[in-house]
Amino acid sequence: MNPTQLALVALLAGAVVGLLIAGLVIAALRARDKARAQADGDVPPGAREVLAALDEAALIVDASFVIVATSPSAELFGLREGEAIPGDELRELLRASRGVSHSETGTLRLRRSVAPAEPRLIVARASGITPRLTLVLVRDITEREGLAEMRRDFVANTSHELKTPVGAVTLLAEAIESAADDPDQVRSFATRLSAEATRLGNLTSRIMSLSRLQSSDELTELRDVAIDEVITSAVETHAIAAESAGVTLVRGGDRGLYVRGDVQVLSEAVGNLIANAIAYSPPASQVGVGVRGVTDAVEIAVSDRGIGIPESDQQRVFERFYRADYARSRRTGGTGLGLSIVKHAVQRHGGEVQLWSRPGRGSTFTIRLPAIAAPDGTPAPKKTKKKIARALPARTKGDAP
Repeated sequence: MNPTQLALVALLAGAVVGLLIAGLVIAALRARDKARAQADGDVPPGAREVLAALDEAALIVDASFVIVATSPSAELFGLREGEAIPGDELRELLRASRGVSHSETGTLRLRRSVAPAEPRLIVARASGITPRLTLVLVRDITEREGLAEMRRDFVANTSHELKTPVGAVTLLAEAIESAADDPDQVRSFATRLSAEATRLGNLTSRIMSLSRLQSSDELTELRDVAIDEVITSAVETHAIAAESAGVTLVRGGDRGLYVRGDVQVLSEAVGNLIANAIAYSPPASQVGVGVRGVTDAVEIAVSDRGIGIPESDQQRVFERFYRADYARSRRTGGTGLGLSIVKHAVQRHGGEVQLWSRPGRGSTFTIRLPAIAAPDGTPAPKKTKKKIARALPARTKGDAP
């Protein structure tokens, strides 16, 4: 073999060896990169951008339970980048999600770092995205579960409340039948039967009103509403009840104020407050209905000098079917739904209800609603300067117009 051939063979052998070495180097580099990827805690490219676009709380956690990336909403739960995962329950969920091909889901309690600061009920879903990193999605279901529980309580309470008048109607009907030969007994039972039927009708009507307020997101009959119209309707509706109870209705405050809303819903809300004030006021006392215009708001206050509400009950009086004085409520035919209707009606109008009460001194419920400008052509708001009697039934008074 001549020198030229030897040179070609050596060159070819060198090329083959070079290719083999290059292949080994490339394979080694790939193996190193794979090993680094498996051991690396760095967030994969694009993951932070995805987290930033999420509305729900989401985070990426490494094998040491340290948060390496979060979505903006995670801050609400005190889940911050660079800090360790709080809570043993969440850590157990992360452990269970490692080394499996599917996601692990759990329902647990997690305390928020902002108001409300009480433990929140959440659903957490953990999925491994690398051997060392886990993606955790957190969804707050506290309100959803609370609404479900309220719905269950509502059905249970409604069933219980309906049983009483329905049972009474049945028994009274049987009593009338058995006393057919005694006109006085028949008249007595018929009167009680009529009262129970009225109570049943009131309860059904209020249940429907409350269900309508809770089920609809928006009010349908919106217009510019004159507060004078709302107060006049509510006062005149309950004037006869006030006369029968020996209670004087007194109206005062600003005139010519307007809000945006449903006049029927607002009249029912104010009427419920007046009805409660009458029911819990002693004879020969007054129930005041005052209106005041404040900065960007209208305040409607209904005050009585009745028995008052203990402080322990004041947070619960707006609950459905809750009665601070159950015996009195039964005597007056109360359903326990009036204040709940008031709360939901006012909330539908973007307002709030406030309560001041002292046992033995009376109560004041104040509705605050967003004010609007009076329609063109209406006179400027006035403030009544003195009280004069109105043309209402006896014992019912109001202010000067």
